Amino acid sequence: MADSSFDIVSKLDRQEVDNALSQAAREIATRFDFKGTGASIEWKGEKAIEITASADDRASAVLSVFQDKLIKRNQSLKILDTSEPRQSGQVSKIDIVLKEGITSEDAKKISKLIRDEGPKGVKAQVQGEELRVSSKKRDDLQAVQQLVKAQDYDFAVQFTNYR
Repeated sequence: MADSSFDIVSKLDRQEVDNALSQAAREIATRFDFKGTGASIEWKGEKAIEITASADDRASAVLSVFQDKLIKRNQSLKILDTSEPRQSGQVSKIDIVLKEGITSEDAKKISKLIRDEGPKGVKAQVQGEELRVSSKKRDDLQAVQQLVKAQDYDFAVQFTNYR
């Protein structure tokens, strides 16, 4: 019998992030506490978002609204790399960079975890920005998924290509 396998990846759903951003922008435009603060949230390039407001606390409130919208759309907050609020002339800005992909160091950490604590006979190999996990038994693969989910990494983890 052939080995069963799955991939561990860290991807973001750009469409869902875009929907969350437009929902947050719509809510900011209509909410009373944001009136007259110049608060806005918008794309800044392909993988970055910029929040602007008249004060640091208003910019942080916009970030909170955006995070709520992401959670409602089942997106992990770990895809966000958020900077501290900074003054830029009269306005306060927060830059958000979207993180995608597993770095080689993170892949090595997961691979070591699987080797050390996972079931015997499970193999993990790094393939670019993803990690392929294979085993003869599907039950072992499910145990590995539970093991990886239980860890608190600083990046979002999804499982794809389950065969």
